[in-house]
Amino acid sequence: VDSLRSEGLPHGLMRDVAATITFAALASALAVGCGVGVAIFVRANRDARAALLARMAGLGYAIPGVALALGLLPLFAVFDRASDVAWRAIAGAPLGLILIGSGAAVVFALAIRFLAIAIGGVEAGLARLSPNLDGAARTLGMRERELWRAVQWPLVRPALAAAALLVFIDAAKELPATLLLRPIGVETLATSLYGGAARGQFEEGAVHALLILLIGLAAALRLARDSARSIKGP
Repeated sequence: VDSLRSEGLPHGLMRDVAATITFAALASALAVGCGVGVAIFVRANRDARAALLARMAGLGYAIPGVALALGLLPLFAVFDRASDVAWRAIAGAPLGLILIGSGAAVVFALAIRFLAIAIGGVEAGLARLSPNLDGAARTLGMRERELWRAVQWPLVRPALAAAALLVFIDAAKELPATLLLRPIGVETLATSLYGGAARGQFEEGAVHALLILLIGLAAALRLARDSARSIKGP
């Protein structure tokens, strides 16, 4: 405490907060988007193969973050290398690391890691809708895209928001995947907390831990408020 009073907040704290929120928000949006696609496919094709696809898509949640990151790292490296070679051949200039250098690798890894949460949330929202709604819409000539936009989306929007918040909370505090795949010089609250604890700078780490807690608490309070609102109805 005395150290914080004399030296102030840790250097780069706001950049860590911005990186944490950015990675978590993008991963949440990507996971929910993919979850919507998987859930709609399963709802439209009620067979064992569709259910197997959904279970396979959610396997990332059962894999430890460090194992997932190490498994994805060679794939990202191959893509970045191939893109750089192709761009050199076309433009005659280096392209650099597209996925690993931009932070996109972190977003993809977090989305894969927590895709099961998004799929479960979307499936729970769609399960509340009667299949008769889909049948009635199809008799009116609606295609799958029109059915989702006009009928399903307004009704499952609270479930999507809840799924997005759950993914956001988990992604904001994910350490192993972020630590291994983040661009050089970019830190999140979780990686800075780990670094501070490894160096024995527990006062600095405590600030990052508190902010992780506050971000998760804010998202959880929003989730609770939305849930209460959906129960009460309009």
